[in-house]
Amino acid sequence: MKATLDDIEKAAEVVYAHMAPTPQINWPLLGRRSGAEVWVKHENHTPIGAFKVRGGLVFMDWLRRDHPDVAGVITATRGNHGQSIAFAAKRVGVTATVVVPRGNNPEKNAAMEALGAELIEHGRDFDAASGHAAELAEARGLFRLPSVAAPLVRGVATYALEFLRAVPDLDTVYVPIGLGSGICGMISARDGLGLKTRVVGVVAEEAAAYARSFAAGKVVETDSADTLADGMAVRVPNAEALALIMAGVDDVISLSEDAILDAMGHYFTDTHNLAEGAGAAPLAALLRDRQGVAGKKVGLVLSGGNVDQALFRRVLKR
Repeated sequence: MKATLDDIEKAAEVVYAHMAPTPQINWPLLGRRSGAEVWVKHENHTPIGAFKVRGGLVFMDWLRRDHPDVAGVITATRGNHGQSIAFAAKRVGVTATVVVPRGNNPEKNAAMEALGAELIEHGRDFDAASGHAAELAEARGLFRLPSVAAPLVRGVATYALEFLRAVPDLDTVYVPIGLGSGICGMISARDGLGLKTRVVGVVAEEAAAYARSFAAGKVVETDSADTLADGMAVRVPNAEALALIMAGVDDVISLSEDAILDAMGHYFTDTHNLAEGAGAAPLAALLRDRQGVAGKKVGLVLSGGNVDQALFRRVLKR
């Protein structure tokens, strides 16, 4: 699961054939709010508004080379991973089928369909949708594409390599955890560059499987993952990702729904960027930790600018 520096640099060649690096910006108002020097990695500025696109591009490049006869893939998602696969599949001439839970973000659904994906709704949450995707893969003869795997980590890690090369003296970086590709990519890039930056994972209290698993030292499933931060709404951790997280992360923080909503609002007022729940969660974690990081240089990964109108209206009303 862990990528080497050479792996990431080769993946970057694939990624940059389709998109430019994203910026990292020091925002003074966030600094005033937190008491730290705050650098934001703007993965909300990718072609799909999330770092997932990098993993999709690298996975599809690997698939086309290693499995040239595959004509169609299937995966499960709450939205950003599905957009990444639809975006990348179209570029290599492969069809993409995406399974989402019922009641999924309608705007993310529309974006996936606009990118060419066949959309199927099934189940009450991501994990139920993932199980159905496995069944459909066998029934339809499609290649089942996981939400976390080595090629995805190699691709996603390119955002971390950009960030840490641009700002190598970060004391701490806060990274949201869905199934784990983003934080595994950050650990890989940090270790590949030989840096001492602390990595802190961030989850929602209503989807705290990775926080509970990190504390227990083993996979701990939850009964539900009913959070407004749909990019982190996972009940069942990936065992390989968890092993890397346990070896390379200083802490995993759980945040309330209110704290995430507040952070979404702070991004809008302080930077005029839209952040979905998973994108804003690292800022919420920083604000919770403000006393411990006062005066230090910290990094936030803003991956996910795909907030729907109804939810953002709630943010503005606050």
